[in-house]
Amino acid sequence: MYMIRWTGRDPAEALRIYRLKDLIEKSFGNLKERLSMRRMSVSSEENFEGKLFVQFVALKLMSYIKRQMEENALFNDYTIHSLLDELDTIGYYQQPDKDHHLSEITQKQHRLYELMEVPTPR
Repeated sequence: MYMIRWTGRDPAEALRIYRLKDLIEKSFGNLKERLSMRRMSVSSEENFEGKLFVQFVALKLMSYIKRQMEENALFNDYTIHSLLDELDTIGYYQQPDKDHHLSEITQKQHRLYELMEVPTPR
């Protein structure tokens, strides 16, 4: 588990920790909204564990996205939420017994996938 510790000496470090706290809170809010994790009402312990696992994976992905955004200076142009919204517009369509079809992927979206080091959907 990652622990946040501040020695009280460096104001820049205090700001970094505050922003990290904010990211964590927003990530949980994002889980509640995007993954319908507002309530953990489940009919079995197995379902509960499944939901917790999905939340864990989602938080790991959010952590990866944040790191990639920092490394590529994307926070100058995006928040995590706005970056996800930009990529969320890509639609996936499939009819039974047919190949899938994606909506148009813009150059901007291609570039974001490239910066995230994730293959662009095909």
